[in-house]
Amino acid sequence: MEIYQLRTFVAVAQQGHLTQAAEILHLSQPAVTAQIKALEEEMGISLFERSAGGVTLTKAGQMLLPEAEVILAGARGLITMARGLQGHLTGKVRIGTITDPELLKLADILVEIHRRYPLLDAQTSHSISGVVLNDVRKKELDCGFFIGKNPYVNVHAIVVRELVFRVVAPVAWRDRLAAATWKDVGKLPWVWINQFNSYNKLTNELFREHNISPQKVFELDQERTTLALVKAGVGMSLMREELALEALQRGEVIEWGNVRKTAPLHFIWPAERDGDLLITAMLDIVRSIWQLSGNASGSM
Repeated sequence: MEIYQLRTFVAVAQQGHLTQAAEILHLSQPAVTAQIKALEEEMGISLFERSAGGVTLTKAGQMLLPEAEVILAGARGLITMARGLQGHLTGKVRIGTITDPELLKLADILVEIHRRYPLLDAQTSHSISGVVLNDVRKKELDCGFFIGKNPYVNVHAIVVRELVFRVVAPVAWRDRLAAATWKDVGKLPWVWINQFNSYNKLTNELFREHNISPQKVFELDQERTTLALVKAGVGMSLMREELALEALQRGEVIEWGNVRKTAPLHFIWPAERDGDLLITAMLDIVRSIWQLSGNASGSM
């Protein structure tokens, strides 16, 4: 059974005449007759009674007509939906993510991708900044997020916001650090950050500024693990302000030195894909979610 046969069946039933149905369907009368005959043979029943004045539905035809109309309506709805999807992006976008999803507004971005481009399959790959940067540079990811300064000219970016970092320490060290200088904290253990994490560069920069070389305890790539070790009394650390403030408000850590280090959070993509429909779509979404101007792009 074919959709066109059902369409012919309904047209003949509505017109009550083969010739008139043929005109509406832009077919010859023999073609209409052949389609009705083929449909009746497949179903094993007669749909119409023929007479000199035209055709009328048999009792079986009367029962089947509403079902045929439902099927045709569903087919029209399917075609309408398909036409509505014409021009939509298809395929897959691979997004490199870092740190907390809330910081990246990741859920908002994914919801907007689904709303604007329902045929686009969005896949996220969570890692640390240095890995995401390299994967975007090598085009193993289509785009992603990165914190800090990028040395690659073949990676372009927009800054979505500036991040602020503070120095936190164990609560048990409160008295110990009350009058401590940079020289003093340079002799204390610090929870270290993996070299591929942008926080590593910030921490090294901070130490160079104050000419200290603290004892390194552990080497991690997760913010919350670092925070857990500071809370446990293992050492001090440079911590993203949002996490630091949460822990400070709960009394889980103390802040030392009123330190404020900053680093940009970027959305990045391969430079050679400037103008690519997929990248343009992602940039529009990121700019919309982060309320950015449309011309803040280029190499970092």
